[in-house]
Amino acid sequence: NYVPNLVAGDGDVKYHLGFEAVRKNESGEEIEIQLAANPSHLEAVNGVVEGKTRARQRALDPEKRDQGVDRSPVLPILIHGDAAFAGQGSVAELLNFSQLTGYRTGGTIHIVVNNQIGFTTSPADARSSAYCTDVAKMIEAPVFHVNGDSPMDVMYAAELALDYRQKFKADVIIDIVCYRRHGHNEGDEPAFTQPKMYREVRAHESTATLFKKELVENGDFTRDEVDAVEKACQDALDAELQELEEAQARGEGHDLEGVIGEPQPPYSHDPVSTGISLDTLRDIGQKMCRVPGNFKLNEKIEKRFLDQRRRAVEGGGPYNWATAEALAFGSLIVEGNAVRLSGQDCRRGTFSQRHAVLYDRETRARYKPLNHLLPDQEAKLWIYNSLLSEFAVLAFEYGYSLQEPDALVLWEAQFGDFANGAQVIVDQFISSAESKWQRNSHLVMLLPHGYEGQGPEHSSARLERFLQLCAEQNIQVCYLTKPAQYFHILRRQMRRPFRKPLILMTPKSLLNHDGCVSHDADFDEGTCFREILDDDHLLVDDPERINRIVFCTGKVYFDLLKYREENEIKDSAIVRIEQLYPFHKEMLTSITDRYSQAHKWVWCQEEPLNMGAWTFIGPRLQQLTSHHVRYAGRDRAASPAAGAKIIHKREQEALVEAAFSV
Repeated sequence: NYVPNLVAGDGDVKYHLGFEAVRKNESGEEIEIQLAANPSHLEAVNGVVEGKTRARQRALDPEKRDQGVDRSPVLPILIHGDAAFAGQGSVAELLNFSQLTGYRTGGTIHIVVNNQIGFTTSPADARSSAYCTDVAKMIEAPVFHVNGDSPMDVMYAAELALDYRQKFKADVIIDIVCYRRHGHNEGDEPAFTQPKMYREVRAHESTATLFKKELVENGDFTRDEVDAVEKACQDALDAELQELEEAQARGEGHDLEGVIGEPQPPYSHDPVSTGISLDTLRDIGQKMCRVPGNFKLNEKIEKRFLDQRRRAVEGGGPYNWATAEALAFGSLIVEGNAVRLSGQDCRRGTFSQRHAVLYDRETRARYKPLNHLLPDQEAKLWIYNSLLSEFAVLAFEYGYSLQEPDALVLWEAQFGDFANGAQVIVDQFISSAESKWQRNSHLVMLLPHGYEGQGPEHSSARLERFLQLCAEQNIQVCYLTKPAQYFHILRRQMRRPFRKPLILMTPKSLLNHDGCVSHDADFDEGTCFREILDDDHLLVDDPERINRIVFCTGKVYFDLLKYREENEIKDSAIVRIEQLYPFHKEMLTSITDRYSQAHKWVWCQEEPLNMGAWTFIGPRLQQLTSHHVRYAGRDRAASPAAGAKIIHKREQEALVEAAFSV
């Protein structure tokens, strides 16, 4: 049962670990170097590095701008293999956003270690283009092809690439054409699949040997001087190794021991007061509805959107989902926290619900109301319509969150299932980075989810996949039913002493649902996010009369509530589990204890039996009761949802009815 104590969490193999160091250049100036922690998934770390770079560039800007920043002091360098650079689509996504407003970092230096073989696959089988770097033609980035056996030429190409990046603020590629002397790993025999190439490799002198010969033949060094330089380098490496071993023997720490971690307090369910005064709420609410006098706003937005918000602010409600979001963003901004949101069409919102950026109908001039809340406002709303990418953009926002803990960083999927295109980032970074590398993120993922009969591709954000990843309090997975809950959870994300990614199943039809609203009192000082909501629509005041508890999460609650009211059911309570993980068992127990006569516990969900939260939440509910926990929902299915709306409606009616009868 021995557990190594060198690292916290589960750790990772050494070549995946990040590292930080400070070196001095020839002028004696200190240069900070960060190596990003990375998984084996080829090219997955690219977007993370770019996001970290962008955040670092902004942090060094004295005016804390997001645009107009001098990006030259922070340089992203990405190292690629030739097969991966040509084969992985994330490279094209990365190059595509390199000059886009919300993602540019002033140019990246790409170093391609071109071994002319991908594991055991030759270039003829690995790409359809002549060069592995041809994908860079899409942005007309210069490519310097250089002989890896000529170190001086490689150094010259590197200097030229740096000069290009600093002057033109654009990407540049160094293609080091070389070879791999050994197999893909220590036990691999490359001659099995590349016999001809490896006959030539074994007969070919090493780069170091060729370079030493060149230096001696050119008269730059004598043989003894070359040998002395080589010995000095080897002695320095041996000394470092000896120092590390001696430090370990003494039980002392060392820079090269373990990982550079970010310790943080353990997760806690302790309530965090995230309410704001009603004066502040109204002030933000009024200002986010204003536009300049000469601004010609689209009439539909004025009448259907801003007028509705003004009435809510003036009347103390009802506030819908998008208004609660804007209030959360605005309240954080006036408190000094910037907000960054990106995603496909997120400025307007997929469902035309947000309109965080307003456009002049004649000039298309843009206006962001939330950037005009204070006279000398420093914190801003940065909101960007992304390229049609999930993989690289989610990686970028994750990287940004690592480097900018004081900004609320969010990524929104156009529909929740679009996160499928970024599953590698979810698996390898968002859910596991704290355990593997002690890298803490507070990234928020907004994933529209809910069954409205729109077919299999626009219904499910694959809630089950996120719940399957939950362990060791690594992420937060929530499916909320009240705009105020959304307001509080966004603010809670910035007000706790620890940082955890937040996965939110967000609404579609509920965005304009008459029941999915909140009022002034829900936002007032002293209020906070509640992981579980007791039934606040009971038709009876006596909890002893309740013999059935229907547990649910998210949108299906409103269908259950409507059915109970229409059928005048008075013996059933509906309890909403707003935060599925980390699961607040104590809060749920305190609620269910009120219903001491409830011997029927039912979990109701819209998703099929093999999807949704059932397999996650069912065992947890069962641990809290001696009664059998029953299921009401769709049967097992291969596809997330039916394609025909009439079938969807029939299934929905059946599962809601079953919740009160099963």
